[in-house]
Amino acid sequence: MAKVRVLVAKPGLDGHDRGAKVVARALRDAGFEVIYTGLRQTPEQIAEAALQEDVNVVAMSILSGAHPHLFPKVVNLIREKGMDDVLIIGGGVIPETDIPALKEAGIAEVFTPGTPTGDIVEFIKANVK
Repeated sequence: MAKVRVLVAKPGLDGHDRGAKVVARALRDAGFEVIYTGLRQTPEQIAEAALQEDVNVVAMSILSGAHPHLFPKVVNLIREKGMDDVLIIGGGVIPETDIPALKEAGIAEVFTPGTPTGDIVEFIKANVK
């Protein structure tokens, strides 16, 4: 089986990416191919990168509080590009009360601070088609 390709993205104006880099390294160590987009990506840039890189997973990290707007926008743009089988996950500082709406919007799972990276690896392994 080909390596699972994961796009790690930081949507919005968030200037902190230590967590995203820790996750990216853990995914790489688990045998995934990881593409990291860097900071301050627009939803359009993330969706386009997902298409260009032919990824299996888009993992977004956000700390700024803009997740209720940005996460669903990325999901919609990715689906509009015909990438219906891409697993989309999110993480960062996200209140528990916001998680159900994000899942309704198409985010497969939300990982909050303190989640062991192994849990993210296992979720991807279990859910990538």
